[in-house]
Amino acid sequence: LDPPGRVLLLLSGVVLLWRWRHPVAVLWGTVAAVLLYLGAGYPYGPVLLTVAVAGFTAVVSGRRYAAWAAMGTLWAGHLLTVHVLYRWLPPSGDEAAPWTEEIVVATWVVALLAVSELARVRREQWARERAERARAERRRADEERLRIARELHDVLAHSISVINVQAGVGLALLDRDPEQARTALTTIKAKSKEALGEVRQVLDTLRAPGAAPRAPAPGLDRLPELVEQAASAGLTVTVEGEPPRLPPGADLAAFRIVQEALTNVVRHSGAREARVHIERRDGRLRLLVDDDGPATGADAGGTGNGLAGMRERAAALGGTIEAGTRPDGGFRVFAVLPIETEEDR
Repeated sequence: LDPPGRVLLLLSGVVLLWRWRHPVAVLWGTVAAVLLYLGAGYPYGPVLLTVAVAGFTAVVSGRRYAAWAAMGTLWAGHLLTVHVLYRWLPPSGDEAAPWTEEIVVATWVVALLAVSELARVRREQWARERAERARAERRRADEERLRIARELHDVLAHSISVINVQAGVGLALLDRDPEQARTALTTIKAKSKEALGEVRQVLDTLRAPGAAPRAPAPGLDRLPELVEQAASAGLTVTVEGEPPRLPPGADLAAFRIVQEALTNVVRHSGAREARVHIERRDGRLRLLVDDDGPATGADAGGTGNGLAGMRERAAALGGTIEAGTRPDGGFRVFAVLPIETEEDR
């Protein structure tokens, strides 16, 4: 090659440094350099590799129509150069190229574009898969945050309600009946310790995601504890039916639903008695918690967050929650959880 040929070869390679930032401009620049190179009568060689790299980059970057137009221009320019303009272009006395050469050039252009399109499709597919994985991870993180928030709400709402009632009892009896006030304070201490333990267990899942819990999740086997805690708050709870053995997730959901329902009775109802009815029938667990009222506030039956949490727990298992005032007064929570117990297997 003479110096002008080497300059064209060098320029067509240097512009590739900007191929990802300006893929279309670089592609058209390499096409122009290649056509000048071939028009000057220089032999085929590495210069064709530069336009191949630029065309591949343009297609993969999504500029596929510009890439097809540029490669079509390259082929048409080559056709014009070797079959029409060769008479006036160097070297002198040159003859027209055979048409079989055009078939080879056309095949090379089509093959290059086909490979580029395949790479583009694969790249877009990988990008979609990465985005889908990222969305799935965000969705799992949101679900986990919702689960933890629901657990914390249920634990704290129930415990603080009992503590609030016992604190009121202790203050009222502090002077008249110190012994009864001491009992109330003891209950507050025990309940706060239990609440701290459950909150710590929930937060441990944040510090060590995926690790096995240190203590088993609560279930209906702890129903006597709820009855005892309600009794310490002045609420007599009657349990009808025997809790069946349930899978851990369903057992936790059932326990939290009953816990939240009793917490709402303590906080928002003047009733002194409540009933919990448990029934397993046709592969479904039916939980009924009601009281005779009357309501003691505008938010009778519970806060929106509490009822929403119960509905979310039931919906996660494919179940339903019905909550509302009874015709004869009071409030009722009725949950149906479609589950398979060990007795059903």
